[in-house]
Amino acid sequence: MQRAYHILNNTYGYADFRLNQRDIIGSLLQDHDVLALMPTGGGKSLCYQIPALVRDGVGIIVSPLIALMQDQVDALLQLGIRAAYLNSSLNYGAVQRVERELLAGEIDLLYVAPERLLSEKMLPLLERLHSTIGISLFAIDEAHCVSQWGHDFRPEYQQLSMLAERFPGVPRIALTATADQRTRQEIIEQLRLQRADIYVNSFDRPNIHYTIQQGQQARQQLWQFIDANHSQDAGIMYCLSRKKVEDTAAWLAQQGRTALPYHAGMDADTRRNHQQRFLREEGVIIVATIAFGMGIDKPDVRFVAHLSLPKSIEAYYQETGRAGRDGLPANAWMAYGLQDVITLRQMMLESTASEQQKRIEHHKLQAMLGLCEMTTCRRQALLSYFGEPTPQPCGNCDNCRNPPEVWEAAVAAQKALSCVYRTGQRFGVNYIIEVLLGKDDERIRQFRHEQLSTFGIGKEHSDAEWRNIFRQLIALGYLTVDVDGHGGLRLTDNARPLLRGEIELHLRKEQKRERVRRDRVRGDPVAKPRFNRDTMPIEVEALWEALRALRLRLAQEQGVPPYVIFHDSTLLQMADERPQTLEAMRGIAGIGERKLTQYGQAFLDVVSAALVL
Repeated sequence: MQRAYHILNNTYGYADFRLNQRDIIGSLLQDHDVLALMPTGGGKSLCYQIPALVRDGVGIIVSPLIALMQDQVDALLQLGIRAAYLNSSLNYGAVQRVERELLAGEIDLLYVAPERLLSEKMLPLLERLHSTIGISLFAIDEAHCVSQWGHDFRPEYQQLSMLAERFPGVPRIALTATADQRTRQEIIEQLRLQRADIYVNSFDRPNIHYTIQQGQQARQQLWQFIDANHSQDAGIMYCLSRKKVEDTAAWLAQQGRTALPYHAGMDADTRRNHQQRFLREEGVIIVATIAFGMGIDKPDVRFVAHLSLPKSIEAYYQETGRAGRDGLPANAWMAYGLQDVITLRQMMLESTASEQQKRIEHHKLQAMLGLCEMTTCRRQALLSYFGEPTPQPCGNCDNCRNPPEVWEAAVAAQKALSCVYRTGQRFGVNYIIEVLLGKDDERIRQFRHEQLSTFGIGKEHSDAEWRNIFRQLIALGYLTVDVDGHGGLRLTDNARPLLRGEIELHLRKEQKRERVRRDRVRGDPVAKPRFNRDTMPIEVEALWEALRALRLRLAQEQGVPPYVIFHDSTLLQMADERPQTLEAMRGIAGIGERKLTQYGQAFLDVVSAALVL
């Protein structure tokens, strides 16, 4: 551990370990296998990078995405660590060079995709490496990909269990930020980690503020949110369909933002270009389907927005977790509507999954809907889903900051459910609302529904209020949408006690728009400046911009993302403390010896120039 601390202090530039990093590293140094669950931004990579450097041999990291490998290797090279990757982006000559360096002992950390690791050529290469240089450990990142019930399932991950057979004695660590109890158990079984030391950190991301709004006029709500809170910030925006991705990116561009689409229907070169621009330019918004994001290492994403409902809490947690990886304040914002539910259920129905998997996906969607419609602390519910009870409300979600009004809605719900039943459980929301409002409509007369006892019994509520009621009844499981029947509503078994008046029902009223603020952050970021990007004094702002300009120039010269030079949190601490010497700069989090030597004087000159002014 003494050697591990030396690397942490001098190479990475941090004073101490966070969360369970020290214990995880200790287990690997004692030849134990490990399963580590840590929140995004919790420092998972240090848990395998440092012990791989301490132990003899090469650390082999299994990573699912090319972008993540490139990011990690770029960052390690900046620290002076000998790292490389093998993936499909390399030509034959580059692959040969990496393999030669590997067998010559000139690489400390090698990143490889699961498909390549399992190939007929790679396994013999690793066995040769193990018999000569040695393999220090295997790290399996994004280990939840092993779960066939998960949202990122990759069949190749299940074959990684053979590492235990072919390389006995080499410790393995599986890491993920997203795993409920079921997925956790599947990781253990599929990867043969029954004897592993298990470390489960808090899933809480206290610096993220959660907001979920109803989906009417979603674009206008979105623009108000971005314009008020993130006018120049980088962000990720998720949509369910490719068309919605394209339309939303074009619309944001019309508003004056740099917004780039990303989805599986685009050609590979365009996707790669858009991803690189997002990583390397300042203030870019990427608009994407779920095809984008896993393994994205960009720490200064200040917001993640959803214009479509995620299909599970796991997906929502992982996607929103891409905001604020640097520990600074960030926002997770979502607007959703009834159409999202219908679309997701249609996709589930049309999938080729087994009936068992479809049932699981249905339950996951119901849990996601419950999170959307709840009136209490969202963070408590989110953490509870992952088996982490929290006794106190967080104070940093929309329901805590702006508690929703609720009303006794049993009578209205009975009217709605009765109308669905009496019209034959085959009509959609729009039609049922027209019957409840007593509309003079030819279609209603055609079906003689103006003669029903429920015709016109709902005039005390407006069209918008009824939509709100129906959305919540569906979310709470009293109604279901028959996607086979063109979106017709059907009663569930849960509706019976409500219709009979045996239970009470409280629904949330139309919510007031919350003014999301970024100047509040809970938790303990790595660097602790007295201000953040939005609360810094005017006299500091010029220094902050000058430091960012220098960082951007250095990054462009080297062809790496700016955060690979220094994170925002490091620049904020630099602007706060204004170091006058290289020795003083050594005390800023994220500045190790290599970066101090390479960049220290240049940033010191910028600080000194600001002091003269």
